[in-house]
Amino acid sequence: MGVRTAMELRVLLLLPLCFPGLQAQTSSAEESRPEGSTLYIQCPYAAPDDYQQQKAWCRMRDGEWKLLVETTTGFPYRNWDTSGKVTIEDNRTNRTVSVTMTNLQVEDSGIYLCAYHNRYGYHQLKTISLNVFKELHKQELDSVSVQCPYSPWVYSMDRKAWCRREGQTACKVVVSTDYPSTQSNSKALRDRTSIQDDTRRRTFTITMEKLQDRDTGTYCCAFYLDSDLRRLTEVRLSVSKRTQRYTAMESGNVSVQCLYSAPDYGAVSKAWCKETAGKPCTILATTALGPSGSRRTPQQGRVTIQDDTQQGILTITVEKLQAQDSGVYWCALHSHGYLFRMVEVTLHISDVPAVGTTLSVTAGTSQATPSGNSPTPSFSSNATVIFSGVLSILFILALISLIILCIRRRKQLQRRGNRQAEDTCDKTEDIAQLDSTESTGSAKDDSKDLKYITLNFKSRLSTEDPLYCNVEPSQPHRKLEDESVEYATIVLKQLPTNDKG
Repeated sequence: MGVRTAMELRVLLLLPLCFPGLQAQTSSAEESRPEGSTLYIQCPYAAPDDYQQQKAWCRMRDGEWKLLVETTTGFPYRNWDTSGKVTIEDNRTNRTVSVTMTNLQVEDSGIYLCAYHNRYGYHQLKTISLNVFKELHKQELDSVSVQCPYSPWVYSMDRKAWCRREGQTACKVVVSTDYPSTQSNSKALRDRTSIQDDTRRRTFTITMEKLQDRDTGTYCCAFYLDSDLRRLTEVRLSVSKRTQRYTAMESGNVSVQCLYSAPDYGAVSKAWCKETAGKPCTILATTALGPSGSRRTPQQGRVTIQDDTQQGILTITVEKLQAQDSGVYWCALHSHGYLFRMVEVTLHISDVPAVGTTLSVTAGTSQATPSGNSPTPSFSSNATVIFSGVLSILFILALISLIILCIRRRKQLQRRGNRQAEDTCDKTEDIAQLDSTESTGSAKDDSKDLKYITLNFKSRLSTEDPLYCNVEPSQPHRKLEDESVEYATIVLKQLPTNDKG
């Protein structure tokens, strides 16, 4: 079933009526733009004398062409409409008319015309069918409301509809009205989609509730002309899932919290189910039974579900986790036999056993908080404990490394002190050798066989430390029995202290 507007069918018939002498040409185009964007159209002309004529930009309204803006008669041949939204410019060098429309809105959708006129009448340069669509981005379980105004060409008694685009031309009716403003809902979106027609304001309103990601698609506000469906407004709806991810240890526990709008869905039953390939989500626990709003499933024996309808928090706890518990789950509304996903939960069970491990995680980073007065629950898990343990170990290693560096630094300073002492001793030996030379000269006057050595130590030597000195005579060695022995006395003088030590 086609969704082209009724106005498009009347364009060729109305052109001669609106502009007497209008000569139609072959150029035409279809343009589609989102709300808030800009349309830029170029309309070339080839006739040698066309550049001397005024150019115009018109729109079809109520079956007539309405002039929006035309070029000036003098240079620079540019002009704006009264709102400043539409600009037209004639480039006579390139023989092209350029039209710019900014901040497009849904109501700008329609049929437009590039034209010029001379004494023989108006000449069509290009016809443009402009479709300005709404872009709506929602999350699962949100609601959306769309208002669809209609022109006087659409009668109040005409049947209005909300359809979903399938392919390029077909549009499947989701919900429609019959005069006077009765409504009917399709089976696929039962209890979720409604339509209401306000004939006084000439606007009908579409409301969709409990949105799911499968509702993503292109929709149209439309009306019936005879038996054909005619488009009024196009809406491109995108619905994204709320998601959470968890990793837990085998034999441990996991606790999941899903937020929802308490005023909207507090009284609706909730369920916890698991996805299975090719099958509907299998319900593991539900709040439908039990006066307290919580129930432990006898089949599983390990799943507990609890619904805080005041705060809007659904809590699911799974105990004694097993490897086969890995998979994709839903926190869902359970209404009229249908499941409407609130949050998609991906659970991964590690094969590393950890007895007594408990994991409690709420909405992850990809979890958007629904509307309503819902608190933000706390976050705690094994990951936090492991992270804290790693930080403690790193801190201890850093402390040990610091102590080792301090000890090494102290040893290096001690070694430097010993080296300075050794250097001082070396210098002392040199001085001792000099003093020895002087003392030897004076000793030769008294005896050729004896040598005296005076040692002056400039280092900080303690009087208690022993000092040894070997004195060898310059003469050849002789037997001890033939020589007399004399002893040298060494006196240590206290040297003044040095600040640098």
